[in-house]
Amino acid sequence: MKLMLWGNRDFWGGLMLIVIGAAAMFIARGYRFGSTFRMGPGYFPMVLGAILVLFGVYVMVKGLLQAERIQATWSPRALVLLPLSLLFFGILMQYAGFVPALAVLIFGSAASGKEFRLVEVCLLTVLLIVFSVALFVWGLGLPYPLVIGF
Repeated sequence: MKLMLWGNRDFWGGLMLIVIGAAAMFIARGYRFGSTFRMGPGYFPMVLGAILVLFGVYVMVKGLLQAERIQATWSPRALVLLPLSLLFFGILMQYAGFVPALAVLIFGSAASGKEFRLVEVCLLTVLLIVFSVALFVWGLGLPYPLVIGF
């Protein structure tokens, strides 16, 4: 049996989960853990990191057993637009408000794909903004200004 690592998508996905989980656990190692009933600040990142590591091991082993190859190519448009939309979201949250920042994030993310349809993206933007405002601002009471100046 020959191990295929370079183009094995589940192997690399599992490795990514392991690295992220281990990083979360490493960062949270200095925080007080607490118990299940009295959680400390390190409880959630430590437990979530451990779950990510376990899930990553499962995905990695599954990838080694099945060896499904990566079939996608690099998308320069996605490599540029996705980080830019995240950057603009962070900037616009402070200077324009929650609703414009979400609109730019959703449009930028959708434009990075090959199947961009304006009507679908507009409908998705409206639905996601309404849901996000209802959940984060009204439901959880987070102090996000909806639109700066209004």
